[in-house]
Amino acid sequence: METSRTLREPPIRGGCDLLVVAISSRALFDLGESHELFERDGVEAFARYQIEREDELLAPGIAFPLVQKLLALNRAAPEAPRVEVILLSRNSADTGLRIFNSIEHYGLDISRAVFTRGAPTSPYVHAFGAHLFLSANPDSVAQALAAGIAAATILPSKAPQRQSEQLRIAFDGDAVLFGDESETIHEQGGIDAFHRNETERARESLSGGPFRGFLDALHHLQAAFPSESGPIRTALVTARSAPAHKRVILTLREWGVRIDEALFLGGRPKGPFLEAFGADIFFDDSAVNVESARQHVATGHVPRRIAAAEGG
Repeated sequence: METSRTLREPPIRGGCDLLVVAISSRALFDLGESHELFERDGVEAFARYQIEREDELLAPGIAFPLVQKLLALNRAAPEAPRVEVILLSRNSADTGLRIFNSIEHYGLDISRAVFTRGAPTSPYVHAFGAHLFLSANPDSVAQALAAGIAAATILPSKAPQRQSEQLRIAFDGDAVLFGDESETIHEQGGIDAFHRNETERARESLSGGPFRGFLDALHHLQAAFPSESGPIRTALVTARSAPAHKRVILTLREWGVRIDEALFLGGRPKGPFLEAFGADIFFDDSAVNVESARQHVATGHVPRRIAAAEGG
């Protein structure tokens, strides 16, 4: 039996002066070769592999630039809310030494970590009060989403050609920032039913989706910097178009959150627009949109529905 995660509002987690991001070791570093060994030969073979290469640095992974920019915010304004990145790994503490050696080499201010030796890491996402969880493991992501935490599966992606010193984060609307009720109407009744529903309910706020709490925390961090020259820039990149744009704008206004750019693309492929924005990461629930996006920028897939009995 499937249940929509938007049946309840996602909680706003953590303290108001701390943005907490939990990330798996495979999202932070390139562990593709050793992970294949883990899947093929098991924990012991994986442990031997990592210990033998303990002094070899790991190459940066897909989410590495994002983490660098997140941590750099702590140096941008000492009086601003802090950002903390937590490492979650299915390595053992012993084999995790290679990961910490790499963290130290790259100068990443990451001090808290969990090593589970093959067990799921998702229970610790909630324990740390994380606002966001990024992982290469879809099952871990599904479990975090079921617990009401913003989470996404980091996919193999291409770095954007346009680089910015700002931290740039882009979100899809329905089923990510907002609930999935309108998207369900679109799927069941088509585009005409969708537009009719959005026009009739234009003044009625959309419900919050799984990433609303993360957006709130990010907005709180943004508010500590000048709006014209701050180090964070956000974008809503949605397949909606007029007249369905009005409900989105009024919802964000009622929430009191800031979105710097809003792109209403009316079904156009999102990838080129995300590259033009220079997104450090983009979050979307649609497989089609995710495939377009990851050809241009780092992309996180937010699975839309969670199978309650299986946790993902």
